[in-house]
Amino acid sequence: MKDYLIKNINVVNERNIAAMDVLIKKGRIEKIAKMIALNNNIQEINGEGKYILPGVIDDQVHFREPGLTHKATIYSESKAAVAGGVTSFMEMPNTVPNALTIPLLEDKYTIASQTSLANYSFFMGTANNNAEEVLKVNALKKDICGVKIFMGSSTGNMLVDNYLTLDKIFRESEVLIATHCEDEKIIKANYEKLKQSKPVLEASDHPVIRNEDACFESSFTAIQFAKKHNSRLHILHISTEKELQLFTNLIPLKDKRITCEVCVHHLHFDSSDYEQFGYLIKCNPAIKAKHNKEGLWKALLDDRLDVIATDHAPHTLQEKGYYRNEQTKLVKKDDITYEHAHAGLPLVQHPLLLMLYYYRLGKISLEKIVEKMSHAVADCFNIKDRGYIREGYWGDLVIVDINKPWKAEPGNILYKCAWSPLEGFTFPATITHTFVNGNLVYENYGNTNWDESNKGMRLSFDR
Repeated sequence: MKDYLIKNINVVNERNIAAMDVLIKKGRIEKIAKMIALNNNIQEINGEGKYILPGVIDDQVHFREPGLTHKATIYSESKAAVAGGVTSFMEMPNTVPNALTIPLLEDKYTIASQTSLANYSFFMGTANNNAEEVLKVNALKKDICGVKIFMGSSTGNMLVDNYLTLDKIFRESEVLIATHCEDEKIIKANYEKLKQSKPVLEASDHPVIRNEDACFESSFTAIQFAKKHNSRLHILHISTEKELQLFTNLIPLKDKRITCEVCVHHLHFDSSDYEQFGYLIKCNPAIKAKHNKEGLWKALLDDRLDVIATDHAPHTLQEKGYYRNEQTKLVKKDDITYEHAHAGLPLVQHPLLLMLYYYRLGKISLEKIVEKMSHAVADCFNIKDRGYIREGYWGDLVIVDINKPWKAEPGNILYKCAWSPLEGFTFPATITHTFVNGNLVYENYGNTNWDESNKGMRLSFDR
């Protein structure tokens, strides 16, 4: 393992930016100081004019392995993540088979230990009939990020709508409960009503079917269970202004029992974008009207929304109803229908770059980006020794050149599905180095270099 001394770099950490040297030894941050002398056995990196951030921790991704590897693998998507400055991820259980037992969950950890370039953790899945198995996670709470409940339609047998099951898990779980909140009855009623007046649906109908009420009612229900039992609840991908009244910024994050997340696509797109992007931006919960996006930004900046994530959910172009023409442009197939276009976006390579775009627009500060994508995620999940640039912490670090633009193009998109709703977009910054556990895994300054000799580590939790 090499050691590194990063000289004269702007350290963005804990609401502060300061020019410092950062020494990485044996995988951890050994020293942060104004001046650190260079040892001959240490590789020096000149950080002058650049910024170093703690690695992004994405608390919601779908890497599709096992069972759906035609869409993605843990290897392919973790590589894309690292290129995007994401050094740790938490992955969802709706793979095939669904991760509904401890042995099936551990199978995913085994795959990741052999192939993942980023650090990893996996959520335990829930169904209406596996509460006893879910609660076995209590004995593993230092090694598993949490329990995932789909309180809306999902892949396979993972819709949990039995209130007795929900009550038992909320009552007895000693680990964080993460919920996908959309009310299935409201969604089905909206669909049937719309089909009566409009037999052929379009992408722009998605937020009408999966509307604000479906999200609010389900989030409200989850919160009632959590308050009843004082559960540790984390609601994923908030997409509506209406839901924001359910959350508070009057309590420090470390004291909150109920937290929530916003995803980059809900901050970037709104319903007017269906005209251009169509089913490419179909996802659950849906991208909705502009006032929701504006409300989400306000709540992110005033701390009602606690963390930023991606909900990275890749599908093949065929599954989305698209193909590439001879000019490599994405073109919608004539025969694709609303019902058959899969929901989900590949995003894990670009969330930090996208937030740096909004930094350049003056929408958010560098310090706030780091807080919401690294610090707050580590605090929310009680991740051990990660999420901050601190002496003794693991060397999960990202160097960015905020003055060097980078364009997302088919040739540099690393997802196995090989497309992105952001392709063609020019970001104002470039990720030049990504360290995972002190290893320089990705370097992109002039030439792109990879060191895949070291794999990521299983995340540990202080619980």
